[in-house]
Amino acid sequence: MRIALIAPLYEAVPPKLYGGTERVVSFLTEELVALGHDVTLFASGDSVTRAELHPAWPQALRLDPLIRDQLAPNLLLLEAVHRRADEFDVMHFHMDYLPFSLFSRQPTPFVTTLHGRLDLPELKPMFNAFPRVPLVSISDNQRRPLPDANYVGTVYHGLPAGLLTPVSGIKVEYLAFLGRIAPEKGPDAAIRIARASGIPLKIAAKVDVADRVYFETVIRPMLAEGGVEMVGEISDARKPAFLAGAVALLMPIAWPEPFGLVMIEAMACGTPTIAFNRGSVPEIIDDGVTGIIVENEAGAIAAVSRVARLSRRKVRAVFADRFTARRMAQDYVAIYRNVASRLGSDRPALMEAAD
Repeated sequence: MRIALIAPLYEAVPPKLYGGTERVVSFLTEELVALGHDVTLFASGDSVTRAELHPAWPQALRLDPLIRDQLAPNLLLLEAVHRRADEFDVMHFHMDYLPFSLFSRQPTPFVTTLHGRLDLPELKPMFNAFPRVPLVSISDNQRRPLPDANYVGTVYHGLPAGLLTPVSGIKVEYLAFLGRIAPEKGPDAAIRIARASGIPLKIAAKVDVADRVYFETVIRPMLAEGGVEMVGEISDARKPAFLAGAVALLMPIAWPEPFGLVMIEAMACGTPTIAFNRGSVPEIIDDGVTGIIVENEAGAIAAVSRVARLSRRKVRAVFADRFTARRMAQDYVAIYRNVASRLGSDRPALMEAAD
């Protein structure tokens, strides 16, 4: 198939450090190329891919100190895709609702993967205005706020099988927190859980500008009390050792996590996860096999003493069975073909809904 993949411009594909959406787009792009498809990636110019790269902006917006209006480059990206739309059998967007209006008014099939939360009240009118746009959820739980949207499938994220692997010979001696410092991710809860368990905590995470006040007023004072090492952002190359040395990954989330890529990153390294029962967690974690699902901090503290009994070999085996990038790419190809085959009957209704 001739496939266009369209990534937001905030991070490169793949991102240099943190960037869940762009990382998934990269994994998908490379697997589609490996499967023999003709793929064009629309992304920032500092992206790296075996597909044809259409550089819609010179570099990732987060790394461009001159950018103050990030929407403008992304709208230019959409225009560039629109001008080449007739070159593709299907277009796959990763920009939430931004492509809905423009691309509902042209004939090439397209699908949008929703990467974020859908429980914001301002989103419902947008999705109601475009009820026929084909959507992919990244967990079934993600759909709950908008159950009547036009979902054509749920595709769980996947990682390349050899990207993150177990590391032997590393002493397992701390708990880990990986990802982003933000209230909804629960790093403050992770610190309390680790301290109550008597085990050191290592935090490998970025601090966005939007979360700087939270970091300075809540997290930094907790770090000063000791027992916690702030590692900062880490690359994929550093993740295996970081995760393999952890008793468990802590994921005490305070929001309906749409997927949670860190869970399968830990899984790939054979490391179990202790996670709060919110959002996608019960779909991703096999309770008692790849981790322990708990309801609160007290449950997480109790789980720390039990998690070492889980088989790390089994954790990795479940990853290989459920969460590889190859499986993800194959799932998307099936959706592409389904959406393309429905073009003749659905396109008039799609156009009418947007007009």
